[in-house]
Amino acid sequence: MNKLFYFFALLALTALACGINVPKPPTPSPEVTEEIVVEYPDTDEVHLSLKFGAGELTLAPGASTLVNGTATFNYDELKPGIVADEGNVEVRVGDGNLNILPNLNDLKNEWDLKLGGEPMSLSIESGAYEGKLELGGLALTQLKISDGASDVELNFSEPNPEEMSVFTYDSGASNVKITGLANANFSLFDFSAGAGDYTLDFSGELQRDASIKIETGLSNLIIVVPEGVAAEVRVEGGLSNVNATSGWERTGDSYRQTGEGPTLTFVIEMGAGNLTLAR
Repeated sequence: MNKLFYFFALLALTALACGINVPKPPTPSPEVTEEIVVEYPDTDEVHLSLKFGAGELTLAPGASTLVNGTATFNYDELKPGIVADEGNVEVRVGDGNLNILPNLNDLKNEWDLKLGGEPMSLSIESGAYEGKLELGGLALTQLKISDGASDVELNFSEPNPEEMSVFTYDSGASNVKITGLANANFSLFDFSAGAGDYTLDFSGELQRDASIKIETGLSNLIIVVPEGVAAEVRVEGGLSNVNATSGWERTGDSYRQTGEGPTLTFVIEMGAGNLTLAR
């Protein structure tokens, strides 16, 4: 009886499998460049979300609209789309699924965008990508960046004219360099990352006291605080090699640099790795 049952079950599964249509994998198409232009919504508050995926992303200030630039791609699935709901605007790759084309060596996906100068909150969500992001002078009230394995250079070349409440950066195993962080004008900077190499440079115009929370896995982390800027650093985790250059005073697991004006207060938790405190 059991043999007969298993026979019919196997027969049913075989018939079912024969009816399954396996989707064809995406194939490249001729390279296309399209304009991306997004006007400001008629609302008091604006939240701009960029969902990019894999490829190369370039951002800079200077648009007269909310977003103005181009997208170059060679898969139909990468055609950018724009979704707006009152003050919430999303510019996304394809249908917003950042994993639609994983591990394709022939993929080309390049966004070159300029952002407008009116106040907004900004979020950037990407997969494995290369980013050159210049956000100096933009009026950012909040900033959130989330990415996978990436190679990113982010710069704040000019002060943010708005007070930013929180700047959150969540990364996978990456190589990230952020400069001009004092110009970002945040109250809290929350940086979380996996294994990788990270440089966080707090040069710029520090307008108020700020807190910085950093959590990394096995990594090389360089913190740069210019001479004359008051800073206090507490290191947690216990497995890190800390190299504090001249000008930093150590007391146990805490480090201090004297200065005038606003203070940067750090809490750094590293699973393991190397931490350098520089000026």
